[in-house]
Amino acid sequence: MQDWLVFVILGVIEGITEFLPVSSTGHLLIAEHWLPRQSDLFNIVIQCGAVVAVIPLFPERIKQILRATHDAAARDFALKVLGAFVITGVGGLALDKGGFKLPETVVPIAAALVVGGVLFLAVEWWLKGRRTTSEITWTIAVAVGVGQLAAAVFPGTSRSGATILVTLALGLTRPAATEFSFLVGIPTMLAAGGLKIFKAFHHAVAGTPPENWGHLALCTFVSAVVSFIAVKWLLRFVQTHTFVGFGWYRIVAGVFLLVLFLT
Repeated sequence: MQDWLVFVILGVIEGITEFLPVSSTGHLLIAEHWLPRQSDLFNIVIQCGAVVAVIPLFPERIKQILRATHDAAARDFALKVLGAFVITGVGGLALDKGGFKLPETVVPIAAALVVGGVLFLAVEWWLKGRRTTSEITWTIAVAVGVGQLAAAVFPGTSRSGATILVTLALGLTRPAATEFSFLVGIPTMLAAGGLKIFKAFHHAVAGTPPENWGHLALCTFVSAVVSFIAVKWLLRFVQTHTFVGFGWYRIVAGVFLLVLFLT
């Protein structure tokens, strides 16, 4: 396979799975069964590209946050985004200082995919006939911060999957749950990516192969374009559809991952 095609495929996978509630970690593991494994720095940079690309999809919310200094409603919303981000950031730094390491085996990732899928089915069943709201409360903001931490501890959970699940369970509408999850995820993932990039450059390990910046630029561009399309589609999709399809998809992907790597 041509080198450029490998990086286009990786960019497409990252762009689709970074924000959709299906776990980018799990899908990259599946891809690496056939494609060359990339460095942590490579994966972080293409992730940041996917994140930056979706910012233009929230023009009204971004304008609202920028009005926070002289608009009470805007300030309240901005503080809730900031609060969820701070909870995740403080918790993430504590885990890092405590020497927390992600599991390197496939089983926990596949299990998280399956469990998340079952929970999506259960929450959607529970929501039938219940009244929902689009109001973002402090309870929801705190739950989103904790949900992001849970996704960091259990790879395969999916950051967006965990946060959308908890907000749905707390009675938020699907469009509001999706939007708030994504808005909190933007600063969270950019901050985490920026920190890891800083560490990668300032604590480089001797003998580490140099990055191919041309391939990295291609993959980042592809992931950004695909991420923009995927998020734009999902924001429309949740206006009239449930997350049941994503639940079943996660279950199938988790089982496939187990079969693929254990046999």
